[in-house]
Amino acid sequence: QLQLVESGGGLVQAGGSLRLSCAASGGTSSNYNMGWFRQAPGKEREFVGAISWAGGTVHYTDSVKGRFTISRDNAKNTLYLQMNSLKPEDTAVYYCAADPRYRSNWRSQSYEYWGQGTQVTVSS
Repeated sequence: QLQLVESGGGLVQAGGSLRLSCAASGGTSSNYNMGWFRQAPGKEREFVGAISWAGGTVHYTDSVKGRFTISRDNAKNTLYLQMNSLKPEDTAVYYCAADPRYRSNWRSQSYEYWGQGTQVTVSS
């Protein structure tokens, strides 16, 4: 059973940066495509970005393109989300997710494993 734990959230001013991490345990992360999702207050959870098991394919939602970068270090079983030029509308709980690498869910909510989330708050 893969377990995912996010960290790195916090409070930052608009225009600032944060780097989120997602540590995987109980399995080998290179067996999984991984993604980041977020849920703002009163809104549904939405796709942020995803990366293939070897890191060769990356997808982003339009609103974060050019500001956010997903990367992974399979030797450390860790997924990252570098967030730059943060905006108040990026405020949300951010979740990492993992799905077996033979699937191509990318933007869907049907990932098999989910973390508990980390809060990101961007002040104006």
